[in-house]
Amino acid sequence: MTITIGVHASNPSLYHLYHLTRHGFAQQELEPLGESVAFHPYSNGVRTGELLSRGVIDFGGTGSTPPVTAQAAGHDLVYTAVSAPRPEHGALLVPEDSPLRTAADLKGRTVHLAIGSWQTHLIAKALDDAGLSYADDITAERSTENSEQLLRTGAVAAWVAQGPQLAAARRTGGLRTLIRTGDVITDRSVFFTRRDLAEQRPEIIDALTRALRRADNWAAAHPRDAARIASADLGGTVEDWGSALSALPWRIEGVGDAFLAEQQEAADIFHRTGFIERPVTVADAVARKAGSPAEAG
Repeated sequence: MTITIGVHASNPSLYHLYHLTRHGFAQQELEPLGESVAFHPYSNGVRTGELLSRGVIDFGGTGSTPPVTAQAAGHDLVYTAVSAPRPEHGALLVPEDSPLRTAADLKGRTVHLAIGSWQTHLIAKALDDAGLSYADDITAERSTENSEQLLRTGAVAAWVAQGPQLAAARRTGGLRTLIRTGDVITDRSVFFTRRDLAEQRPEIIDALTRALRRADNWAAAHPRDAARIASADLGGTVEDWGSALSALPWRIEGVGDAFLAEQQEAADIFHRTGFIERPVTVADAVARKAGSPAEAG
């Protein structure tokens, strides 16, 4: 059997696992189980649930929002692991001279963000905490390569930046942070798979988690090399990538009650604001133990 791992640039752990195939981290973990590994690159992490359900990939990872929207779309996924919190991974920026001071001041404004990513979770919760609605109180527009310029010229009120784009914007100056990610959400990387694989072959999930940890350990120990890989492949300067990658925890953790509660809060906000059409019970996306009533039924 070949285990296909989905990989896209927005998930740093999977991205570096893919680019470190020469070190064989994934293969070394799967070979003792009689399995081989393949990678399936794609550009939009929002598609991860769909790709899992179609069998295009067997394992994937995103930020906090895509697994919630995947559940809402009826995809039967199982959470397998999460990163440690990433409080400095991104931020909502405004011009230095902007009158906006709090999330409440966003009412009636246009905000650029990667809609459907963890950035939707950030903005939706920040607004909810301020008594506002993501659906009704702002105009959310999808970020483009011109978002920073539009922000600087006043065409949009705020922009969620992350990674090297955030580092470059801060280096240029003239912008300030209106909302720090870590003040609103934990912003974890989230890893998940199909239920059949999680429940029938848990040893494979354990092996993949070990491979992710090995890749994270490499990136943490070789920050300059990790930045060079990303810069050469994705653009941006090595220095900006170095700043972005150094802000990440490079630590993979188990799926615990605190994480599930965070995801449930996000799911409830998304449903209340109409971002997802039906309610989601996040705890359903946990592997059932062998012999449980759900399996026996």
